Amino acid sequence: QVQLVESGGGLVQAGGSLRLSCAASGRTFVGYAMGWFRQAPGKEREFVATISWSSAITYYADSVKGRFTISRDKAKNTVYLQMNSLKPEDTAVYYCNMAPRVRAQASADDYWGQGTQVTVSS
Repeated sequence: QVQLVESGGGLVQAGGSLRLSCAASGRTFVGYAMGWFRQAPGKEREFVATISWSSAITYYADSVKGRFTISRDKAKNTVYLQMNSLKPEDTAVYYCNMAPRVRAQASADDYWGQGTQVTVSS
């Protein structure tokens, strides 16, 4: 079984920063990409960012480019999302994702965390 556990969410004022972490456990993850999706109230889950196994490839949603940075530590099986210049529209539950390859769409063979709430006040 695979477990993805997110941490680092919380309440922050607009313009502030947060750093999300997601630790993976339960099996080996060689070659897997990791990423983040988010879901705001009343909206569908949407892609935020993803990073390849080697960290050589990263993709970002247009809405977060230049503000968010994804990184990973393979030794710790952990992916991070540094979020700067946060806006109220970034408010959502953020979900960690693990996929067999780098992609910006969710798929049935992905693994998911339980989510962590990020709230940005205006």
